[in-house]
Amino acid sequence: MKGKFTLGFIFSLALLAVSSLICAKVAMAKTETVESGDMRAEFSYEENEYCIDNLQLKVIRDGQILLDQPVSSESGACRFFSLEIKNLDANPDPEVILDLYTGGAHCCIFSLIYRYAPAQKQYTSIEHFWGNGGYELKDLNRDSIAEFNSRDDRFAYAFASYAGSSYPLQIWQYRDGNMVDVTRSYPELIYNDAYQLWQRYTEYKNEYEEVARAALAAYLADKYMLGQSEDGWQRVREAYQGSDRESFFKDLRNFLEETGYSRS
Repeated sequence: MKGKFTLGFIFSLALLAVSSLICAKVAMAKTETVESGDMRAEFSYEENEYCIDNLQLKVIRDGQILLDQPVSSESGACRFFSLEIKNLDANPDPEVILDLYTGGAHCCIFSLIYRYAPAQKQYTSIEHFWGNGGYELKDLNRDSIAEFNSRDDRFAYAFASYAGSSYPLQIWQYRDGNMVDVTRSYPELIYNDAYQLWQRYTEYKNEYEEVARAALAAYLADKYMLGQSEDGWQRVREAYQGSDRESFFKDLRNFLEETGYSRS
Protein backbone atom coordinates (compact mmCIF):
# COMPACT_ATOMS: atom_id res chain seq x y z
CA MET A 1 0.00 0.00 0.00
CA LYS A 2 2.77 2.30 0.96
CA GLY A 3 4.65 1.46 -2.23
CA LYS A 4 1.60 2.16 -4.40
CA PHE A 5 1.09 5.51 -2.69
CA THR A 6 4.74 6.44 -3.25
CA LEU A 7 4.67 5.52 -6.94
CA GLY A 8 1.42 7.37 -7.45
CA PHE A 9 2.74 10.41 -5.66
CA ILE A 10 5.91 10.43 -7.77
CA PHE A 11 3.86 10.04 -10.95
CA SER A 12 1.67 12.98 -9.93
CA LEU A 13 4.74 15.11 -9.29
CA ALA A 14 6.13 14.19 -12.70
CA LEU A 15 2.89 15.22 -14.39
CA LEU A 16 2.90 18.47 -12.47
CA ALA A 17 6.50 19.17 -13.49
CA VAL A 18 5.74 18.50 -17.17
CA SER A 19 2.65 20.71 -17.01
CA SER A 20 4.69 23.47 -15.39
CA LEU A 21 7.32 23.27 -18.12
CA ILE A 22 4.68 23.46 -20.84
CA CYS A 23 3.02 26.45 -19.18
CA ALA A 24 6.38 28.10 -18.62
CA LYS A 25 7.29 27.70 -22.28
CA VAL A 26 4.03 29.31 -23.38
CA ALA A 27 4.52 32.13 -20.87
CA MET A 28 7.99 32.84 -22.27
CA ALA A 29 6.72 33.63 -25.77
CA LYS A 30 7.36 37.33 -26.34
CA THR A 31 6.71 39.95 -28.99
CA GLU A 32 8.53 43.29 -29.26
CA THR A 33 6.70 45.95 -31.28
CA VAL A 34 7.68 49.38 -32.61
CA GLU A 35 5.68 51.79 -34.75
CA SER A 36 6.58 54.80 -36.88
CA GLY A 37 3.93 56.51 -38.97
CA ASP A 38 2.08 53.89 -41.02
CA MET A 39 4.75 51.27 -40.36
CA ARG A 40 4.94 48.63 -37.64
CA ALA A 41 7.61 46.02 -36.91
CA GLU A 42 7.03 43.00 -34.69
CA PHE A 43 9.80 40.71 -33.45
CA SER A 44 8.55 37.54 -31.79
CA TYR A 45 10.57 34.85 -30.06
CA GLU A 46 10.53 32.29 -27.27
CA GLU A 47 12.82 32.91 -24.34
CA ASN A 48 14.24 29.94 -22.48
CA GLU A 49 16.72 29.71 -19.64
CA TYR A 50 19.77 30.34 -21.80
CA CYS A 51 18.85 31.83 -25.18
CA ILE A 52 15.96 32.68 -27.49
CA ASP A 53 14.38 30.43 -30.12
CA ASN A 54 11.89 30.66 -32.99
CA LEU A 55 12.84 34.18 -34.01
CA GLN A 56 10.36 35.82 -36.38
CA LEU A 57 10.20 39.34 -37.83
CA LYS A 58 7.04 40.87 -39.28
CA VAL A 59 6.84 44.26 -40.99
CA ILE A 60 3.45 45.83 -41.68
CA ARG A 61 2.87 49.00 -43.67
CA ASP A 62 -0.50 50.61 -44.35
CA GLY A 63 -2.08 47.46 -42.95
CA GLN A 64 -0.26 45.26 -45.49
CA ILE A 65 2.24 42.61 -44.40
CA LEU A 66 5.44 43.21 -46.38
CA LEU A 67 7.66 40.83 -44.43
CA ASP A 68 6.94 37.84 -42.24
CA GLN A 69 9.84 35.44 -41.99
CA PRO A 70 12.20 33.66 -39.57
CA VAL A 71 15.27 35.60 -38.43
CA SER A 72 18.61 33.96 -39.08
CA SER A 73 22.12 35.27 -38.51
CA GLU A 74 25.75 34.26 -38.86
CA SER A 75 26.56 35.47 -35.34
CA GLY A 76 23.89 33.46 -33.54
CA ALA A 77 21.33 35.27 -31.39
CA CYS A 78 20.96 34.48 -27.71
CA ARG A 79 19.11 37.54 -26.39
CA PHE A 80 16.96 40.36 -27.77
CA PHE A 81 18.52 43.81 -27.45
CA SER A 82 16.45 46.39 -29.35
CA LEU A 83 14.12 47.00 -32.29
CA GLU A 84 13.84 50.31 -34.14
CA ILE A 85 12.36 51.84 -37.29
CA LYS A 86 14.65 54.53 -38.68
CA ASN A 87 15.31 56.13 -42.04
CA LEU A 88 19.04 55.54 -42.38
CA ASP A 89 19.71 56.73 -45.93
CA ALA A 90 17.07 59.41 -46.63
CA ASN A 91 15.16 57.32 -49.15
CA PRO A 92 11.35 57.19 -48.85
CA ASP A 93 11.33 53.83 -47.05
CA PRO A 94 12.59 53.59 -43.46
CA GLU A 95 14.78 50.69 -42.41
CA VAL A 96 14.14 48.23 -39.59
CA ILE A 97 17.05 47.71 -37.19
CA LEU A 98 17.01 44.57 -35.08
CA ASP A 99 19.80 44.36 -32.49
CA LEU A 100 20.58 41.00 -30.93
CA TYR A 101 23.04 39.77 -28.33
CA THR A 102 25.14 36.63 -28.74
CA GLY A 103 25.50 36.00 -25.01
CA GLY A 104 28.47 36.03 -22.67
CA ALA A 105 29.87 38.33 -20.03
CA HIS A 106 30.06 41.38 -22.31
CA CYS A 107 30.02 40.15 -25.90
CA CYS A 108 28.59 40.56 -28.39
CA ILE A 109 26.02 42.79 -30.11
CA PHE A 110 25.15 42.68 -33.80
CA SER A 111 22.55 44.40 -36.00
CA LEU A 112 20.29 43.04 -38.69
CA ILE A 113 19.23 45.93 -40.92
CA TYR A 114 16.24 45.43 -43.22
CA ARG A 115 15.54 47.70 -46.18
CA TYR A 116 12.64 47.64 -48.60
CA ALA A 117 13.38 47.21 -52.30
CA PRO A 118 10.36 48.68 -54.16
CA ALA A 119 11.31 47.13 -57.51
CA GLN A 120 11.33 43.62 -56.03
CA LYS A 121 8.59 44.47 -53.53
CA GLN A 122 10.47 42.72 -50.77
CA TYR A 123 12.86 43.31 -47.87
CA THR A 124 16.55 42.51 -47.97
CA SER A 125 18.87 42.51 -44.98
CA ILE A 126 22.50 42.78 -43.96
CA GLU A 127 24.22 41.81 -40.73
CA HIS A 128 26.76 44.04 -38.99
CA PHE A 129 28.81 42.80 -36.05
CA TRP A 130 29.60 45.37 -33.33
CA GLY A 131 31.38 43.15 -30.85
CA ASN A 132 31.59 44.23 -27.23
CA GLY A 133 30.80 47.91 -27.56
CA GLY A 134 27.61 48.37 -29.55
CA TYR A 135 26.82 51.77 -31.03
CA GLU A 136 24.90 55.02 -30.65
CA LEU A 137 22.68 56.07 -33.55
CA LYS A 138 23.10 59.81 -33.96
CA ASP A 139 23.06 62.46 -36.70
CA LEU A 140 26.62 63.66 -36.19
CA ASN A 141 26.78 66.24 -38.99
CA ARG A 142 23.12 67.34 -38.88
CA ASP A 143 22.32 66.32 -42.45
CA SER A 144 19.22 64.34 -41.39
CA ILE A 145 21.06 61.06 -41.97
CA ALA A 146 22.01 59.13 -38.86
CA GLU A 147 25.45 57.65 -38.25
CA PHE A 148 26.37 54.64 -36.15
CA ASN A 149 28.80 56.07 -33.60
CA SER A 150 30.88 53.16 -32.38
CA ARG A 151 34.41 51.95 -31.67
CA ASP A 152 36.82 49.53 -33.33
CA ASP A 153 36.26 46.35 -31.37
CA ARG A 154 39.25 44.66 -33.01
CA PHE A 155 41.34 46.34 -30.30
CA ALA A 156 39.66 44.24 -27.60
CA TYR A 157 42.31 41.96 -26.07
CA ALA A 158 44.88 43.08 -28.67
CA PHE A 159 47.21 44.79 -26.16
CA ALA A 160 45.53 44.19 -22.81
CA SER A 161 42.76 42.27 -21.10
CA TYR A 162 39.22 43.27 -22.01
CA ALA A 163 38.94 45.49 -18.93
CA GLY A 164 42.21 47.19 -19.80
CA SER A 165 41.62 47.61 -23.54
CA SER A 166 41.10 50.93 -25.31
CA TYR A 167 39.47 51.56 -28.66
CA PRO A 168 39.75 54.15 -31.43
CA LEU A 169 36.62 55.84 -32.69
CA GLN A 170 34.69 54.18 -35.49
CA ILE A 171 31.72 55.72 -37.32
CA TRP A 172 29.55 53.92 -39.85
CA GLN A 173 26.86 55.02 -42.27
CA TYR A 174 24.26 52.87 -43.99
CA ARG A 175 24.28 53.53 -47.74
CA ASP A 176 22.38 51.64 -50.44
CA GLY A 177 22.13 48.52 -48.35
CA ASN A 178 25.73 48.51 -47.14
CA MET A 179 27.61 49.74 -44.09
CA VAL A 180 30.37 52.23 -44.95
CA ASP A 181 33.16 53.31 -42.60
CA VAL A 182 33.06 57.13 -42.62
CA THR A 183 35.21 57.76 -39.55
CA ARG A 184 37.83 59.84 -41.36
CA SER A 185 35.12 62.31 -42.38
CA TYR A 186 34.91 63.45 -38.74
CA PRO A 187 38.39 64.75 -37.84
CA GLU A 188 37.15 66.82 -34.91
CA LEU A 189 35.58 63.79 -33.26
CA ILE A 190 38.71 61.74 -33.93
CA TYR A 191 40.84 64.47 -32.37
CA ASN A 192 38.65 64.53 -29.26
CA ASP A 193 38.87 60.75 -29.01
CA ALA A 194 42.66 60.84 -29.36
CA TYR A 195 42.86 63.46 -26.63
CA GLN A 196 40.81 61.29 -24.26
CA LEU A 197 42.98 58.27 -25.03
CA TRP A 198 46.14 60.25 -24.25
CA GLN A 199 44.57 61.32 -20.97
CA ARG A 200 43.85 57.67 -20.20
CA TYR A 201 47.49 56.81 -20.91
CA THR A 202 48.65 59.61 -18.60
CA GLU A 203 46.33 58.43 -15.85
CA TYR A 204 47.53 54.82 -15.86
CA LYS A 205 51.15 54.96 -17.06
CA ASN A 206 52.70 54.76 -13.58
CA GLU A 207 50.38 52.12 -12.17
CA TYR A 208 49.00 49.82 -14.88
CA GLU A 209 51.42 49.38 -17.76
CA GLU A 210 49.04 47.13 -19.70
CA VAL A 211 46.25 49.72 -19.61
CA ALA A 212 48.64 52.49 -20.62
CA ARG A 213 50.00 50.42 -23.51
CA ALA A 214 46.50 49.70 -24.83
CA ALA A 215 45.58 53.40 -24.65
CA LEU A 216 48.65 54.29 -26.72
CA ALA A 217 47.72 51.71 -29.35
CA ALA A 218 44.23 53.16 -29.81
CA TYR A 219 45.64 56.70 -29.69
CA LEU A 220 48.02 55.92 -32.54
CA ALA A 221 45.16 54.52 -34.63
CA ASP A 222 43.36 57.85 -34.21
CA LYS A 223 46.52 59.70 -35.24
CA TYR A 224 46.69 57.64 -38.43
CA MET A 225 43.11 58.59 -39.26
CA LEU A 226 44.03 62.25 -38.73
CA GLY A 227 46.96 61.91 -41.15
CA GLN A 228 49.41 62.48 -38.28
CA SER A 229 51.09 59.08 -38.09
CA GLU A 230 54.66 60.43 -37.87
CA ASP A 231 53.81 62.72 -34.97
CA GLY A 232 51.86 59.89 -33.38
CA TRP A 233 54.76 57.45 -33.56
CA GLN A 234 57.16 60.03 -32.17
CA ARG A 235 54.92 60.69 -29.18
CA VAL A 236 54.28 56.99 -28.54
CA ARG A 237 58.00 56.15 -28.71
CA GLU A 238 58.86 58.95 -26.33
CA ALA A 239 56.06 58.02 -23.94
CA TYR A 240 56.37 54.26 -23.64
CA GLN A 241 59.54 53.09 -21.92
CA GLY A 242 58.49 49.59 -20.86
CA SER A 243 60.99 46.74 -21.07
CA ASP A 244 58.98 45.30 -23.96
CA ARG A 245 58.92 48.55 -25.91
CA GLU A 246 60.54 47.28 -29.12
CA SER A 247 58.37 44.17 -29.33
CA PHE A 248 55.31 46.31 -28.50
CA PHE A 249 56.17 48.77 -31.27
CA LYS A 250 56.64 45.92 -33.75
CA ASP A 251 53.36 44.28 -32.78
CA LEU A 252 51.57 47.62 -32.91
CA ARG A 253 52.90 48.45 -36.38
CA ASN A 254 51.84 45.04 -37.70
CA PHE A 255 48.43 45.34 -36.08
CA LEU A 256 47.79 48.78 -37.59
CA GLU A 257 48.73 47.40 -41.01
CA GLU A 258 46.49 44.35 -40.63
CA THR A 259 43.52 46.47 -39.53
CA GLY A 260 43.98 49.00 -42.34
CA TYR A 261 45.02 52.06 -40.37
CA SER A 262 48.48 52.47 -41.86
CA ARG A 263 47.27 51.57 -45.38
CA SER A 264 50.73 50.37 -46.30
